[in-house]
Amino acid sequence: METKKNKYDTNPLDPDYVRQTEEMWSGDDSGPGTREVKKATREVGSSSNESARSNVYSEAPTRTFDTPPLDSPYPSVFVPPTYSPPTSYQATPYLPPQVNLRPTSRPVAGMGLPEKWAVMLPYAPFYIGVVVSLVELFLVPRKELKARFHAAQGLALHIAILVVQTLFSVVGAITDSSIGGSLFKFVATIFLIISMIRVWKGEPHRLPAISEPAQWLNERIEPRNKS
Repeated sequence: METKKNKYDTNPLDPDYVRQTEEMWSGDDSGPGTREVKKATREVGSSSNESARSNVYSEAPTRTFDTPPLDSPYPSVFVPPTYSPPTSYQATPYLPPQVNLRPTSRPVAGMGLPEKWAVMLPYAPFYIGVVVSLVELFLVPRKELKARFHAAQGLALHIAILVVQTLFSVVGAITDSSIGGSLFKFVATIFLIISMIRVWKGEPHRLPAISEPAQWLNERIEPRNKS
């Protein structure tokens, strides 16, 4: 009894199957399968596909990530960007303005004393500077910045010297020795004389150790003539 075949049954040993296969590859256009194969072959060999093959981004030889093509629109993310070395910054040295600090002979407002004496006498030793500093701070208006600055600094310096001398006196009374106090008094007198000479020559003379007390004295002591 012959088995009934359906359209899904294929037998490679069937002579008709072999004949159809040979006709498909022999170039016979009679079968529909042959025409479809040739049509696909013509599509692959068309000019549009050839231009696609020549595109460097579609089929290109193997390249390493560190050598991107020259016409690549975007750099590779695997290659670190190259930067030009930063230019060395050379700071311009600050040059303070050439201010003439040398005191002049003009009279200081509120006292009538020449400026060169008004800025020097607050550093005079033997309590002379204390009196002059107090007089200047009470009489000289605030617009006389240089005179008031040296008056306040001189007064603060004399107060500091008096405090230290008092401490040496107490220590001398306990130890029955006044060598330390005498030596300090001599050094303080020399320092006051040097301060007078520096201010007279117009050299900068600012004492950071007593800058805050000097500023406090200058702000708290109000001048009689405020104009």
